[in-house]
Amino acid sequence: MAATAETSAHHPALALRASILARPATAERRMADAIRALAIDAVEAAGAGHPGMPMGMADAATALWTRFHKFDSADPHWPDRDRFVLSAAHGAMLLYALLHLTGHAGMEIAALRRFRQLHSATAGCPAFGDHPAIEATTGLPGQGLATAVGLALAERMMAARFGRSLVDHRTWVLASDDDLTEGISHEAASLAGRFRLEKLTVLWDDNAVANNGGALAPDDPLKRFAAANWAVKRVDGHDPGQIASALSMAMRSRKPTLIACRTIIGYAAPAGSPIGAGEARDARAALGWDHPPFETPEDIAVQWHRAGARGAAARRGWLKRFARHAQRAEFERAMAGRLPDEFHEAMAALKGRLAESRWSHAGNGAAGAIGTLDALMQAIPELAGGPAGSGGPEPGTGPASGAGSGAGSGAGASGRSIQWGARTHGMAAAVNGLALHGGLIPHGGATLAASDSLRPALRLAATMKLRVIHVFTEDGIGLGSDGAAHQPVEQLAALRAMPDLHVFRPADTMEVAECWELALRRADGPSVLVFGTVSLPSLRTDGAENRCARGGYVIAEAPGPRQATLIASGAEVVLALAARDTLAAEAIPVAVVSLPCWDRFSQQDESYRAQVLGGAPRIGIEAAAEFGWARWLGPEGCFIGMSGFGASGPADDLHRHFGITPEAIAAAVRKRLG
Repeated sequence: MAATAETSAHHPALALRASILARPATAERRMADAIRALAIDAVEAAGAGHPGMPMGMADAATALWTRFHKFDSADPHWPDRDRFVLSAAHGAMLLYALLHLTGHAGMEIAALRRFRQLHSATAGCPAFGDHPAIEATTGLPGQGLATAVGLALAERMMAARFGRSLVDHRTWVLASDDDLTEGISHEAASLAGRFRLEKLTVLWDDNAVANNGGALAPDDPLKRFAAANWAVKRVDGHDPGQIASALSMAMRSRKPTLIACRTIIGYAAPAGSPIGAGEARDARAALGWDHPPFETPEDIAVQWHRAGARGAAARRGWLKRFARHAQRAEFERAMAGRLPDEFHEAMAALKGRLAESRWSHAGNGAAGAIGTLDALMQAIPELAGGPAGSGGPEPGTGPASGAGSGAGSGAGASGRSIQWGARTHGMAAAVNGLALHGGLIPHGGATLAASDSLRPALRLAATMKLRVIHVFTEDGIGLGSDGAAHQPVEQLAALRAMPDLHVFRPADTMEVAECWELALRRADGPSVLVFGTVSLPSLRTDGAENRCARGGYVIAEAPGPRQATLIASGAEVVLALAARDTLAAEAIPVAVVSLPCWDRFSQQDESYRAQVLGGAPRIGIEAAAEFGWARWLGPEGCFIGMSGFGASGPADDLHRHFGITPEAIAAAVRKRLG
């Protein structure tokens, strides 16, 4: 971001600018200048972008990528590569220049020339999937840093399972002032310190300019991170020797490390951050760079390509160890994201037990109270996670569930159960990192009302199409006397509005198992399972077919020609069934449809949806806001639910007060039928 005249005048490092530029043009400095020149050229060609950070952090990035970062440009998906996360996503050209210079296929000059253009691999912020060497979509400040916590934790957990001969790599992060001022950075720093993620290193672009053009907030990140059990170091970000010394310290540290690189934003640019052609020419002149745009001198290009191949020997050594490793097949399966062969049998056995026992249970513990998650964790060794909050592990996710697979040392991590504490947003971003690393199927969780706190991370999971699962509890108004603040009414609609996110709201124990199965089998996006506080009964004994797979189905047909269709999800399906019985006694035949997943139901063909919903008047029932329900109810339908926030009082009183009862449903049908 361009530095304003005022911030430039007060930048403590600008007084040294002339002397820094006058330093000898060493080979390493010229390699860094190649990054700067490409950033200038791409931003100038696009007419937009942020070259200030790439120009300022070019020296630090050069030291990291040529001496410490373990990678091989010939195979960007090599499992034991180091992970590099550009949390300062506005400086995307730094990453693109590095990938180009080190010889990554798909990042040739043609891609750099199309910076910020439609369908280009060089988007304005690096996007996961656009190029195989882009480890994560970060975008929003703080997300990359918190995601990297999950990447580093995944490395430790995978090493505990498969050994250091297969899993022994580091996670590097380049962060901006904005990353360290966002609230999520506090949660991320606390988690990394608690887990003692010693293989996590953050290079902070300490240029004293925040994204809004103002000064960095007055807190001292080095003191804050040190208090969170990090090793910290401040260096001259334009001195390769100091940078290398700090990186060497990080390699030896038994804690996560934060390195503050004091830099000049838009290094060598007269105005701090060039975009226009005139400023670009001035910046090139200050660098002594007289080469045509997008051209790197042959001698510098050779050095960078040599750096890109530096990890080839390490990769070949890993491949030799992997070829004779006793766990090779299991490692390949986990990294490919394939569920174990035994998973189908485990699910069938679980459904059989549910059908036989007809066990009902409290919805707030639905994910584990029937042993569902315990059974799944026994069948899927890579299933790992836990909820945010201070109430201890989610039911079924205690240390016993993770026997034989440890997360290593560090408070809060035991086996495959991860206790995040009350760090909802940090938890969700770290869960993304667990998924991005590969080899794990992570799950997190929180109360449904708190889902708003983690929404930015969940949204990134959806944009990256990650297989992550979140369990949200305390749905509806059943929490009662805790009051409106704890009773989510609009969150279901907000979650359903998110593209590529599947929202499951099961109605009974069989649907709980079926929705878990669907979430686990889904490899092209995140899923959330929503549970309330009222009891979920056992409504079905038919478990042979996963009826939730189609998103909605007739759970009870009308005892005659349909006069109405009651459509509900979750706990309200029970209310609809009770209303159906009442109306049947009055010779008013109505059907009940369970709609556990709108996203899946919308993917069905029109004929199936018409068959399920029927042509009779439709009544929607959900203890939440009406928004979105019109899609299923049609112009003649009506909705029974919440039109505002909840209130404090016993749950039964609240349901009567807001008219979400079998009696109210039956009355609505009678009124609708005249």
